[in-house]
Amino acid sequence: QVQLVESGGGLKQAGDSLRLSCAISGGTIGSHAMAWFRQAPGKERAFVALINLNGGTTRYSDSVKGRFTIAVDNYKPTLYLQMNSLKLEDTAVYYCAARAGTFITLASIDYPYWGQGTQVTVSS
Repeated sequence: QVQLVESGGGLKQAGDSLRLSCAISGGTIGSHAMAWFRQAPGKERAFVALINLNGGTTRYSDSVKGRFTIAVDNYKPTLYLQMNSLKLEDTAVYYCAARAGTFITLASIDYPYWGQGTQVTVSS
C-alpha cells in the first residue's frame, strides 16, 4: 500500500518560488506514475503535473507550463513540485497522487493513492 505525505506548502507573494515535497512509502514505485493535483476553494480538483517513473515522461497543465517543474528522487523516494513565478490563481490545496503502471492519464479518478494535501496561498 503506497502512502504519500506532502509538505512544503505555505504563504507566498506573487512572483515568489516554492517547492513542495511528497514523501513516498509502502511500496515499490519504479513502475508507477506520480502526479500533482490542486483544488482551489469552490472548484474541482485539477491536474497540475505528472511524471512517468519508467522513462521520466512529464506532462503539465497549460496554466503551469514553463513555471512549475515536477521531479522525483527515486532513492529517498520523494516527489517534488518546484513552483516559480507564483500567481494568485495558484492558491489551492496541492495533492500528490500515484498509480501503478505507466499509462499516462490526467484524470484524478485514475489515481488510487493520495496524500492529505498541503495548502499553498499566494498573495499580492
